[in-house]
Formats: sequence, structure tokens, C-alpha cells
Amino acid sequence: MTFEELGIDSNILKAINELGYETPMPIQEKVIPVLLQSEHDVIGLAQTGTGKTAAFGIPIIQKTDLSFRHPQSLILCPTRELCLQIADDLIDYSKYQEGLKVLPVYGGSSIESQIRSLKKGVHIIVATPGRLIDLMKRGTVKLDAVRNVVMDEADEMLNMGFTESINAILAAVPQERTTLLFSATMPNEIARIAKTYMHNPQEIVVGNRNESTNNVKHRAYVVHAKDKYLALKRIADYYPNFYGIVFCRTRKETQEVADALIRDGYNADSLHGDLSQQQRDYVMQKFRIRNLQILVATDVAARGLDVDDLSHVVNYGLPDDIETYTHRSGRTGRAGKTGISIAIIHSKERHKLHDIERKINKKFEPGVIPTGKAICEKQLINLIDKIEKVEVNEAEIADLLPVAYRKLDWLSKEDVIKRLISMEFNRMFEYYRDADELDVPIETSERQGKVRGEKGFARLFVNYGKMDGMMPPHFIEIINQYVPKRIDIGRIDILPKISFIEVRESDADLVIRSLNKIKGLERKLVVDRAQPENTHGDNKSRSGQKFASQDRKPRRR
Repeated sequence: MTFEELGIDSNILKAINELGYETPMPIQEKVIPVLLQSEHDVIGLAQTGTGKTAAFGIPIIQKTDLSFRHPQSLILCPTRELCLQIADDLIDYSKYQEGLKVLPVYGGSSIESQIRSLKKGVHIIVATPGRLIDLMKRGTVKLDAVRNVVMDEADEMLNMGFTESINAILAAVPQERTTLLFSATMPNEIARIAKTYMHNPQEIVVGNRNESTNNVKHRAYVVHAKDKYLALKRIADYYPNFYGIVFCRTRKETQEVADALIRDGYNADSLHGDLSQQQRDYVMQKFRIRNLQILVATDVAARGLDVDDLSHVVNYGLPDDIETYTHRSGRTGRAGKTGISIAIIHSKERHKLHDIERKINKKFEPGVIPTGKAICEKQLINLIDKIEKVEVNEAEIADLLPVAYRKLDWLSKEDVIKRLISMEFNRMFEYYRDADELDVPIETSERQGKVRGEKGFARLFVNYGKMDGMMPPHFIEIINQYVPKRIDIGRIDILPKISFIEVRESDADLVIRSLNKIKGLERKLVVDRAQPENTHGDNKSRSGQKFASQDRKPRRR
């Protein structure tokens, strides 16, 4: 479906085409026709970043009477940042709607200037509840002509304590109106507001209620509590293009983690309630323009920060309520892109994982903390990619090349590459040379319960482990590449020197034959059926006895 087929006005189509909008996102495809063709109240349940602003904004703009310069639509949102962003988007969509006036109303800015704008006349007000209540008490804002009320991120507004303000605002606008409620989750308080203030609302759901978007992978790393910060650093190092938010539970923890990252050379900063509004705006702007790689934040401080291309969200410990996790994870994997939501937890938090899995209808992938060797290899590949893709300006560097050639003439190509790698990675090599492994070992009882694999699955022994830099994605990639059919893969357990992979019993012999034929590795890959006594990593299976004394590249000391 195209935007034209949704019945959008030609002037608005022209504006959104210039913004690069090509095809409607699911929430837009479902909501826009309903709002344009009827006066239905609507409850829209969708994750942040799924295109909700255009879904309600375009119909509101199109239905505005430009000749009547009084507030006809009211949009409520939880934070000044989101307020400004929605107003900016509406102004962009209405570029060719001559005379349309949109006013953002929020705290932290001059109320006098907002009053002056109201007196001049506006069509659409985008407001935070607190500032709007102030204007209502002063008698400087008239809501008697409002025909559309939108509550965006309604669950966040309730979490921030705006329930009484919302009740007062909704009681002040005309009963004959269209009410639109957009939320990522549907807690009981939202349901109560919908029942009180909405008339037979049509519920439009993108995904399932409270379900996480399919664009987000959920991964959990289990470590000792004392190792959480070290685990965070390794994860950030393993993803050279990491651009994400690390969520902490308290302001104190947020500042401590940010300070530690800055001391260790990471491009990071903190965002929490102890900062002034000016400081928060400064940090947010640095993060938006990617002058920061890592933003360490509390949930409250990060509300309203809208960035579409986050690669990761890290839960530095899980929140107490599942809705908060849903909001955190929804900040990545937006606008059609993919993302990863990571939880760094200790063993006592595992029960929270299961609760979240049931609520979001997704499983957490078991993560393995990267080894120093794996991190260095990943960083090296990233450097090589940058070198391959760098744009060479021949004219600009022509005068400098002869000097460089003369200076490096005595070095071979191999010597230049060695020096380049050493220059870039000596510090990282030194740091990770004797680094300990951080994963919490799987309890003996848990391993014993998995000796023979899940029902219908065979458990295979592999003579490669963490010391070889192996992680679950590596094994999956190897099986996909070398086994001549699609294979269902179950549990993957990676120990220091060996690993175990579960595949369907009917595929086990094919997998063993295919993987044992692989050549060209640092040492021979050996795959065999695991024996019960081998599941603790003691190398006493048939294959373990055969290859226990095989030469292995030693770890650097």
C-alpha cells in the first residue's frame, strides 16, 4: 500500500515525499484510514519508533480548518523532548498547509512567550500535562473548540505521575471529540482512562499487547555481580560500532558507571535527574549527533530521547517492572532497523528473565561474554573494513605521497600491516592478555539435566571452546555453511576448551560427517556424540580422550 492509497491530501503527500517517506509503516497503514474516514476513538498499541507521530499527525493536519485560528487538536506527551519532536514533525508534515500553526507547550521554557503565541492563535497544541495545567489555571488557553485529543506514550505519562493532570485536562475539553490513545503497553491504569474518557474505542495493535518488536534480539549475560562492569566493557569492545544506552537503576549507579567508562577511555556520558535541564539538553544533543558512543541513563532521564538508529540497549541489571523493560528494549530496532537488547545479570536475577519472556513473548538468547581474543579479532576486522572503504582523495594527498613512500620504502607490505595492527591494538592486546573469563558456570544440576539433550535432540561434542574465541553465532554459521540442508539447532553450551551443540537426532550423523570434513582451520575440528560423563567439560568422552593431548595454541601469559 502507498500513502496515496490512504487518502492523504496532495499537499501533505508532497511534504512527506520530500522527507523520504516511501511506504506506510504498519501502524500508519492501520490508523490513518480510520482517522480520516471516521470519528472513531482509537487505542493504538505499538512500540516507540514505529511511526506513531505520522499515524495520528497526518490525519489531524488534514482535518484542521485553517480559517478557524483556535486550538482544534491537543496532543499530550510525557516530556519536553518528545513535545518538541512531535511539534517539529507536524511542522514538517504541514510544510505546504499554508497558515497552519503548531505550538509546543512545555516546562523549562518561558511561559510568557507561550501565552503570547496562544493569543496570536494556533491550530494544534502539543503539550506536557504540567505546563498545560499551568496555562489552564491562568485562563490563557482555551480548549472549548478542541475536536481531537491525542495521548502519546500514555503509559509513560502515568508512570511519571501525570494521572491527576490528565484527568483534569480531559474533563476540560468538549465531550464531543475524538480521543486517540497511543501506548507501548496496556497497564490497568491506561485501561481505566480508556473506559472513562473514550467511547467504544477501536483498538489497533501492531504486534501483540506488550510484545517486543520482532526487530529486536534479546540477549542475557549471566556474571557475578562484581563483574558486571567488566562484562559491559567487553560487550562494548566486541561491537566496534556500538551506539547505545546503558540503563541503570539509580542516579548514583548511573554516574559511577559513566565516570568509570570515561576513565577507561570510552566516549560516554551520563543522563540522570541530578543534572540541570541545560546539562541534560547538552548531553542529549551530543548523543543525538553521535558525539557520544555510550549514554548511561536512568529510565526517567531518558524519556523523550528519540533516536532511531541505536544498535544496542543494555540493561545494567533488570528493572522491577516488565513495562519498563519493554520501553527500554523498544528504543532499539526502530524505523525498520534491527537492534539488540542486552541484560547483564547475576544468577539471582534469572527468575526475572523468565517473567519478562512470558510478558514480551520472546526468548532471551544466552550470551557468552567475549574472550579477549574474540574482541581483538572483531576490532581488527572492523579496522580492515574501514581501510577498505575509506574514500581516497587523490588530489589532496598527491603532494604528501612521495614523502610517505620514501619514508616507508624499506618496509615490506607485511611489515607495514604488522606495524599498523600493533599501533592500533597493542594496548588492547596488553589489557586482554591475562583477562579472566567472566561467565558464571552453569550449575552442575542444570548440566546434568541436559546430558542427553531435549527430547528428539542429540547432544554433540566439539573440540573447540571459548579459548578458541568460539561463540554460539560462530557454530551456527559453520553448520549453515558446511551442512548441506537446513538444521534445527537447540542448546549450545560453550566451555573453556570444548563445546556441546544439540541438533535433531535425525540430523546428528549428517552434522558429524559434514563438520569432520572441514579443512583449513588452525587445528582439526572434531565433532562426535557426547557421552554422559563428558558434559562437565572434563575431556573424557571418546573424542575427548583422543584429542586431550592434541597441541593447542597456548593462551598468552
